Amino acid sequence: MVYVIKVGGSLYPEHIMDLYEVFRKSDEKIILINGGGELANKLREYNNKYNFTDDTNHWNAIMCMDIIGSQICDMCDDIIAVRSFDEIDEVHKNGKIPLILSYELLKKLDPLAHSWDVTSDSIACWIAHKLNAKLLILTNINGIYNGNIYSKNKRLIQDISPNELLFFDETCVDKCLPRLLLDYQVDCFILNGKYPDRIFRFLNNQFSENEFYTHIGGKLKW
Repeated sequence: MVYVIKVGGSLYPEHIMDLYEVFRKSDEKIILINGGGELANKLREYNNKYNFTDDTNHWNAIMCMDIIGSQICDMCDDIIAVRSFDEIDEVHKNGKIPLILSYELLKKLDPLAHSWDVTSDSIACWIAHKLNAKLLILTNINGIYNGNIYSKNKRLIQDISPNELLFFDETCVDKCLPRLLLDYQVDCFILNGKYPDRIFRFLNNQFSENEFYTHIGGKLKW
């Protein structure tokens, strides 16, 4: 099975090496893409003050992703930067893990709207669609919650359809993702990347319905 794994910017750099060790031990073929982290957040701050165009914000945020991606590759010997889909198979054949630096690819094809509603989540979904892969999003919380995430009464949702997610005001994924999951029919899982043991179990078929996660798609069968 092939997984596109989006490593959230909130996990960089503190949790990268622990996740790297998990990825190296995985039984699955993995293709990585990362978020823009604090670099992209700083762009949002600038935009709130100076109101840049959507085009400028979109491409600069993707450049932030590439900067962090190149640093992840520098940290981890077996993670190799690629800039096209054609390079992925060769990296896998060499026993390495490809990480997509997506600026050149997206600049050429330009498949997504230019909006803050489109982040690395949506980009990862588009990549998973193009590669006929499942999508695993690693973030710094356990998944999608029913209720305010800061409330004591919040409840983790293990299974939700993209249609239902469309009506949520704010979650740990971007607002465009549910629509893309519907359009592309991509299966998506959200896990907390601060707990590498969970990721290991997920990628090595040791996961169970009692774990902390959210599955976005059809009804999950374990």
